Amino acid sequence: MRIAYVVTRADSVGGATIHVLEMARAMLQRGHDALVLIGGDGPAGRRLAEEGVPVRPLRFLRRAVRPDTDLLAFFELTAALRDFRPDLVSTHTAKAGWIGRAACAWLGVPAIYTPHGLPVGDRMPGARGFLFRAAERVAGDWARAVICVCEHERKLALAHRIAPPRRLLVIPNGVREIPSELRASPGAKPARIGIVSVARFEAPKDHATLLRALALLAGLDWELELVGDGPLLPACRALAAQLGIAGRVRFLGYSPDVAAVLARAQIFALSSRSEALPRSVLEAMRAGLPVVASDVGGLSELVDNGGNGALVPRGDAEALSAALAGLIVDAPRRLQLGMAARLTYEARFRLEYMIEKTAAVYEMALTHDAAQ
Repeated sequence: MRIAYVVTRADSVGGATIHVLEMARAMLQRGHDALVLIGGDGPAGRRLAEEGVPVRPLRFLRRAVRPDTDLLAFFELTAALRDFRPDLVSTHTAKAGWIGRAACAWLGVPAIYTPHGLPVGDRMPGARGFLFRAAERVAGDWARAVICVCEHERKLALAHRIAPPRRLLVIPNGVREIPSELRASPGAKPARIGIVSVARFEAPKDHATLLRALALLAGLDWELELVGDGPLLPACRALAAQLGIAGRVRFLGYSPDVAAVLARAQIFALSSRSEALPRSVLEAMRAGLPVVASDVGGLSELVDNGGNGALVPRGDAEALSAALAGLIVDAPRRLQLGMAARLTYEARFRLEYMIEKTAAVYEMALTHDAAQ
């Protein structure tokens, strides 16, 4: 089988590009041919190449909506697909998903679409949301399957009539196992309880609410490590200083492997305005950390509130502060929730589960349309 993967951004390594990396690598290991077509040059493209995955940068495929360059991206992608002659194309994220499906419809090549967060509903409100929703509906018949990474995404797609119901499949994200020495010790009692968050400093992440929540806990012993980069990083540095907690917050920048950072923490926190099924939470659960997160998107499908972590309303610094405070002072509770989080990962979110289910969809797409 010859499989082409299309993803929008090479300038940022995120959940979508890691998903593509894992799937392309797995298909190569199984003896298939794979090629990743990615928008521009950058760290994501370099990481794919370093991992032995063939990559071809696309000059005109960009995140911003611009009809002139988007038309050029369509022709550029069509030419690349003609060169590679794939049996199947797997498209990822909104822009690459739309242009990729259009190119496949033009060429008569079977396509699959994985949004990694549909650009509809509260994720994309107002006039832009209306346009994106209309665009998604137009492209709804151009893929043999739409893979939603969580049930929340499938329900969102159904509510907005993004694709026929039988084409909407749910395959949760999965993450690779780690050595036992990289498991966290959430029940430990260091001088300061370690809290870690892994998220790009860019909407829809909400570092500001996390910083404000921790500023309310100045009397407790904690420290925060923030992994990630992005355009909002300077503003968050300034906010930490303004809140008087800069000395307890470490900005670590982007890291291709966060396992070591998670291993030394006792709590994982993620404050977001919207999500699909964030890879960072899966990595925290894999490490055996209790998770405190915003109750958005598919997070309730990961975090059992009170069972393996805590969910709080988005943008609510006081609720987030209270949830973190309860865990900072209660080591046995941290250990209990962390063990439950690890069991959740083992039962449902191992990488091999995602690969096997996705490979089965590939086979289905080559033989018939999911809507038939």
